[in-house]
Amino acid sequence: MANRGKKYTSAREKIDTSELLSVEQALNRLKELAYTKFDESVDIDVNVGIDPTKGEQVVRGSVVLPHGRGKKATVIVFAKGDYAEQAKAAGADFVGAEDLIEKIEAGWLDFDYAVATPDLMGMVGKLARLLGPRGLLPNKKLGTVTFEVEGVIKNLKKGLQFFKNDKQGIVHFSFGKVSFDQEKLRENLVAFIKSLSAAKPAASKGKFLKKMTISSTMGVGLPINPEEVLRS
Repeated sequence: MANRGKKYTSAREKIDTSELLSVEQALNRLKELAYTKFDESVDIDVNVGIDPTKGEQVVRGSVVLPHGRGKKATVIVFAKGDYAEQAKAAGADFVGAEDLIEKIEAGWLDFDYAVATPDLMGMVGKLARLLGPRGLLPNKKLGTVTFEVEGVIKNLKKGLQFFKNDKQGIVHFSFGKVSFDQEKLRENLVAFIKSLSAAKPAASKGKFLKKMTISSTMGVGLPINPEEVLRS
């Protein structure tokens, strides 16, 4: 285990990580124990009841957070003609085709989401090696490969976030900032958990939301009660 600083150790000594907390208790403690000088993200790790080695049990979905994530999303769009004009009107930060591909190939990756019209995915596919590992490649399953560019851009700007389980069967998700008031964090968290619950694969049997832990970027993990979140 990596060595922890004195402030983390001090915060860790103030909590009992074996105790399941309510959402209100956990968020209150998280704010009390935050010690960094920057505005940390508030994250949740959820152990889900799947076999991550089986493709039919992949957990994948999206949610529009009621209060956003505390960061303005930069959206690029690969489109031409009328679709490019629609993308610009909808608020896309960068719109292009070959020129945008060349810019990314040269090393530019200063964006959060990429959207593409289906007719351009042949050329956008050349960026798979660069964008795929970073989760930035447009994806039909996520709705970011579409001719309906206006709708997806507006949702991304409103706070649409995507989630997917990792190789250990854990879903990691950021749902706000420590500076958010507690009610906004709670509403974002509940929206995410309800979307995650709805994304349970048909092949997953038994309890789906097995364990939940929230933390700030540099903070201590605080276990919360999954059933209590769903009742919120």
